[in-house]
Amino acid sequence: MTDVIVLGGGLAGCATALDLARAGMAVTLVEAGVPGGQASSANAGSLHAQIPHDPFRHKGADWARAWRPAVSLLIESIGLWRTLEADLAADLEIGFGGGLLVATSDAEMAEIAAKAQIERDAGLAVELLGRDTIRARAPYLAETAIGGAFAPIEGKANPLLVVPALLRAARAAGVAVASGVGEARITATGTGYRVVAGDRHWQARRIVIAAGAATGALAAQLGTPLAIDAVPIQVSVTEPAAPLVPHLLYCAGQKLTLKQARNGSLLIGGGWDARLDEGGRPQVDAANLAANLRVAMAMVPAIAGLNIVRSWAAHVNGTDDWLPIIGPLPGHPDALVCFVPWVGFTGSPAAARLVADMLLGRPPAFDLPMAAFAPNAAGSPS
Repeated sequence: MTDVIVLGGGLAGCATALDLARAGMAVTLVEAGVPGGQASSANAGSLHAQIPHDPFRHKGADWARAWRPAVSLLIESIGLWRTLEADLAADLEIGFGGGLLVATSDAEMAEIAAKAQIERDAGLAVELLGRDTIRARAPYLAETAIGGAFAPIEGKANPLLVVPALLRAARAAGVAVASGVGEARITATGTGYRVVAGDRHWQARRIVIAAGAATGALAAQLGTPLAIDAVPIQVSVTEPAAPLVPHLLYCAGQKLTLKQARNGSLLIGGGWDARLDEGGRPQVDAANLAANLRVAMAMVPAIAGLNIVRSWAAHVNGTDDWLPIIGPLPGHPDALVCFVPWVGFTGSPAAARLVADMLLGRPPAFDLPMAAFAPNAAGSPS
């Protein structure tokens, strides 16, 4: 019998399995489809630490203050990202040019300043920039940019490379991988948990649910349904261009993320909604694509002449409060959840390390207010 079953073969699941296997545990990783085939590879590769501005505008300062533990988690996770290439002996195209949030009005600048204070309270270094400074730092910006905030810690990675590298390392560490097995069913037994998927089954004393959008439904099988949504959004990528944008770029007044990959391509997103086809699969929404590109060109006029070579839609996994869900399910101390909503690409390495620490009985790697992340405190119906 394996020691631990990890459900989910994305970034969170693979990182958790690797940490546990390196500590000497016998681990089986169970993935319904293709490892890394969902949000872990379909995201735009941003490494975030700032409080997202759009929910700050709509949910307010009280929400942002409640989200400070997540900022601390992201800071710790980016520390792991800094060592990940060496740890995995793989080029993941990781770079840290810093994150630049841009204001185009005095009202937006006031919002940015208020948010920056909350971020500093969480331990994030954020520098407020005036018009002259932001023009000097980012000459590619339109004249409408009047200031902003800069977080040096932020960066990017290539999401197409990360899970394959983690999976290779996990297999090398002894993790047994079962992929393409379909939807799993969990049953608590007197000695642990039994997992059945298709015509296969596994049994272990402990289990980790790190299955992205499917995490809520799997947790419900053990009596704790988690309010996790799969939200369809879309991203576009341009043809390669000369070096232009060294930062992870955000816009305070409109939905935008923009960054330049190592090959010169610009990745353009920002959480614009995609549509669902008749089968419930995310598809690019042409009207929102056009709106997203208008915002990008208004902020960085030099990209207007570039061709879009690909646009794609995928689900991003979220919760209403945006807080990670990390730790044992109520009544099931040996069934742990590893889930970071909205910014899971950034936060999953730290979440995985914390879950491994819990299962191994080690002191936590990071000094964080873990009660904020408990499954009965975040992401759960009241």
